Amino acid sequence: MIFRKKYVHISPKEKPDIKKDMWIKCENCGKLVYKKKWLENLKVCPECGLYSRMTAEERIKMIADEGTFKEKWPYMMSDDPLQFKGVKSYKEKLKEEIKKTGKREAMIVGECKIGGISSVIAVLDAHFIMGSMGSVVGEKFTRACEYAIENSLSLVSISGGGGGARMYEGVISLMQMAKTSAAVGKMKKAGLLYISVLTDPTMGGVAASFALLGDIIIAEPKALIGFAGPRVIEQTIRQKLPPGFQRSEFLFERGMIDLIVERKKLKETIIKILKIVHS
Repeated sequence: MIFRKKYVHISPKEKPDIKKDMWIKCENCGKLVYKKKWLENLKVCPECGLYSRMTAEERIKMIADEGTFKEKWPYMMSDDPLQFKGVKSYKEKLKEEIKKTGKREAMIVGECKIGGISSVIAVLDAHFIMGSMGSVVGEKFTRACEYAIENSLSLVSISGGGGGARMYEGVISLMQMAKTSAAVGKMKKAGLLYISVLTDPTMGGVAASFALLGDIIIAEPKALIGFAGPRVIEQTIRQKLPPGFQRSEFLFERGMIDLIVERKKLKETIIKILKIVHS
């Protein structure tokens, strides 16, 4: 007599439901970090310490006293002075960036209180065309300086521009370097404090103008700061650059910046400086 083996069908155990939007994978160490913990740590990886980029709104929330920020000139938008044509026109590029980021330009400017002290704040966002400086960015920063002078306020600038001068606007974009530098010069003549905070990346025309002209220059750890990028320099001079070249620590050792401050301590550091000046 032949007996057939009986197979009992066992349904597989249900897989745990892991929601991807609850976790962040660190670009540096590859570890999964609970998103809530990552945000509480101000977008700094708790495992390896990688500093992720923040939006202008997040920067303002981090620095300004709650409920005190009032934006200035929010409706300013770039024009297309060159009628730029390429794979995408400038107008198409701007529409894409506005839809992607929800903001009209790379810089947000306004008045706020920092530690109870009235100040002007200007934040450049690398998420909008890499924080490149076009006519609107230059105009907003210049107006921020003029507003600070008119109201005898200190100016805090937070730069995160990796795109330099915006090529879509040609020489008009390059002119903003001189324009913003002149505006900083007026602040210095008025005897007003200008604090410049450099974040990753602060490059090109932004670094070559207002970002590196602060009375006090603060940088986040390991931020890339310079004019041309390391790869461009190596290809040009055909030499290997030293380790850490153009990073915050490299520039600090050579006296280019005054302080390197961790993100979680940035507001209290700015408050200390403002209190010294305004006491």
